[in-house]
Amino acid sequence: MRVLCFGSLNIDHVYQVEKIARAGETVASSGYALCAGGKGANQSAALARAGAPVSHAGMVGPDGDWLVDRLAREGVDMGHTRRGTAPTGHAIIQVDRSGENSIVIHAGSNAEIDKPLIEAAITSHGQDDILLLQNEISGIHDIINKAADQGMTICFNPAPFASDVLDYPNERVHLFILNESEASGLAGCATAPGAVDPGVLAEQLRDRFPAAEIVITLGAAGALFRGDQTLQVAAPTVEAVDTTGAGDTFIGYFLASRTTGAEPREAMHRAVTAAALCVTRTGTQDSIPRRDEVDMALRVHALEVESK
Repeated sequence: MRVLCFGSLNIDHVYQVEKIARAGETVASSGYALCAGGKGANQSAALARAGAPVSHAGMVGPDGDWLVDRLAREGVDMGHTRRGTAPTGHAIIQVDRSGENSIVIHAGSNAEIDKPLIEAAITSHGQDDILLLQNEISGIHDIINKAADQGMTICFNPAPFASDVLDYPNERVHLFILNESEASGLAGCATAPGAVDPGVLAEQLRDRFPAAEIVITLGAAGALFRGDQTLQVAAPTVEAVDTTGAGDTFIGYFLASRTTGAEPREAMHRAVTAAALCVTRTGTQDSIPRRDEVDMALRVHALEVESK
């Protein structure tokens, strides 16, 4: 079983700030880094570091070859990533002293996904494979339909959430992985994100998409799974330095576990553990832990539980 991640590749400009700038406000940065990013690329990197066979389909601009090379070094098959004419997508990221972030993205070449690329990438995979999607590229509607027709299992992370997500053929998705804000948007909740209990959100989404499994990430509180069973897994307690990339790390490790036949609870434990390690480090792809680190953290946790 292989995973095809059809997603964004971005150049991240990361600024360390005392507090995230409000509208009309200018703040000074105490640090700057140029990093590889994009939700799609981050999730491909996480899948590779978790040990899953993964290929990445997407677009970069003339300035983005180093992003392709970087993922290839991680073991990601980059045969379906093309170079377009627009600049590579990029993100402006503010990270405050508590590790919270604010992100502005520019699509760039991520908006150049065309039907020939979709056709080539999807037809190279079979019904035993998984398609992983986010909402940072063009062509989502066509990608979902083509993958469904191909018989692939479709996992959709509708991030960043926008109203166009509601117009996608979401009834063909098999697994949604979302944070609380994205879950509220997909469920059509009129209340502010966080105002509805995650368990209620999961039930609403399950009612709307009865054939799909629902995973809602809850940050420091862990994650919630709703499928044939309902379960919630707590996250390890850590001191967060930078939360950028935590959700992408969770998704990569969760899917990698499912490709090996792991049950949802085991997959959730690995995913929240990996995400917890991620937030203790700065950066995006650089902060994603490797499989041996996650294995060690899980062993330590198991010993701690036994000793109590």
